[in-house]
Amino acid sequence: MKRGYEARGRDRHRHQSQWRRRHRSAHDEQEYRSDSTAGDAGSSSASSSAPELPGFYFDAEKNRYFRLLPGHNNCNPLTKEGLQKKEEERKRAALLAEDDGPKKKAPRTGLNSALLLQKRHLGLLPPSSYSRLIHEVKVSGMQRHKLEVQSSNSTCPNTDNFHLIVADSACERVFTVNDVSHGGCKYGIMNFHGCRKGSLSVEMCDNLYFTNRKVNSVCWASVTHTDSHVLLCLVGISQTPGCVSLLPASLFSNFNPDQPGMLCSFKISTAWSCAWCLNPQADKTFSTGLSRRVIVTDAVTGRRATYLAGSDVLAQQFALRTPVLFNGCRSGEIFSIDLRQRDRGRSHGWKTSRFYQESAITSVQLLQDENYLLAADMLGNIKLWDIRVKRSVKQYEGHHNEYAYLPIHVNEPEGLLLAVGQDCYTRLWSLQDSRLLRTIPSPHPAGKDSIPNVVFSSQLGGSRGLPGLLMAVRHDLYYYSYNKDYQDGLTLEGQC
Repeated sequence: MKRGYEARGRDRHRHQSQWRRRHRSAHDEQEYRSDSTAGDAGSSSASSSAPELPGFYFDAEKNRYFRLLPGHNNCNPLTKEGLQKKEEERKRAALLAEDDGPKKKAPRTGLNSALLLQKRHLGLLPPSSYSRLIHEVKVSGMQRHKLEVQSSNSTCPNTDNFHLIVADSACERVFTVNDVSHGGCKYGIMNFHGCRKGSLSVEMCDNLYFTNRKVNSVCWASVTHTDSHVLLCLVGISQTPGCVSLLPASLFSNFNPDQPGMLCSFKISTAWSCAWCLNPQADKTFSTGLSRRVIVTDAVTGRRATYLAGSDVLAQQFALRTPVLFNGCRSGEIFSIDLRQRDRGRSHGWKTSRFYQESAITSVQLLQDENYLLAADMLGNIKLWDIRVKRSVKQYEGHHNEYAYLPIHVNEPEGLLLAVGQDCYTRLWSLQDSRLLRTIPSPHPAGKDSIPNVVFSSQLGGSRGLPGLLMAVRHDLYYYSYNKDYQDGLTLEGQC
């Protein structure tokens, strides 16, 4: 009987030892081969078929599970955030290589220039539809080229990251705001010139302005003539209050020795947004969106009108036909103000239109007939609203945003909508049917400080300019050309 107990004890000890060898300590890295995901080791299908195990990460490339240790005081390099970033970077690199290829996927099956031209000649396609669809084809074939910014001081290349770029109405000039490494911002104007040979040249003005304050918002202003000035919202710092500065564009010129025109600054609390009114009934008037209020200012007399809002006003745009200002708030509310109304009380009776999205509004854009408004929010929703019935009529899927202040861009003649997401992808949709036409990866790895800024126009560089997309990423400038024969590095000299 005693020997039976001893035999059972030895068996139990042997089984425990085998169990310990199979299961290592929780503090050591563990990896298990998955039997259920045999096949192609690098495929996404293998990753999706592998069951998710708490505390483990499945690497589809190695076809193994890796243990993820909790906490932040360990040396384990495998964290969910790091692995997710690695996977996103792998996808970006693959999409970038595909994007650089000679052939790109058409936005619609069977859509090409030759077929569209044939349908047009046969009378099967109206001119408006032909124009819209041909732009879709050209958008799908845009090629990326890096632009070198010319300057008289060529020994000092741009090393400061682009924070904002805003084009004037003719897309001949682009106002730029760059983050300076030692703090603050510098700003100036880039001049663009197109050429019939298919090249685009960029010249940066020499007289850049520096400020130790952050620039929150920028828009072009028409004081003496179209786009004669630039309106900037500067954040307050220390004992210095915030302000809105109205700067003549002639300040940023290498060839104009004349004294600048109207130059003024208005002290104001930190402004999130600004807009300039082009309607004659509110001539030389601009608006600023602040915390829980809107201030409309006459740039000549300095007179102000204040409208109380229930939330921070993050986005603004004036209508062109009537003196009506549209505002987007952090609460998701979108409302309009008719400047002809005198009542500005707390009853909010002056709000002529009022509707809501689910999250903070980052951008509002009126369409040309001013009955429709596009709005983007911090949940990544982009919706087209019919202002007359206060109802969303279209939604553009695919945009990514969680907390960033990101604008949207509309080009109605080409029927295109553009937006850069927090994931650093630039997406283009058909404005008419909300189809996603193209997703452009960033040339730089994704990050908070490398979200691209873009400008799209059918005439970059003015009336003789070129159609395409201008993209500023970190301290680099890129041009996505409609013209496949574009030769990188060409300049105007000897070509036009």
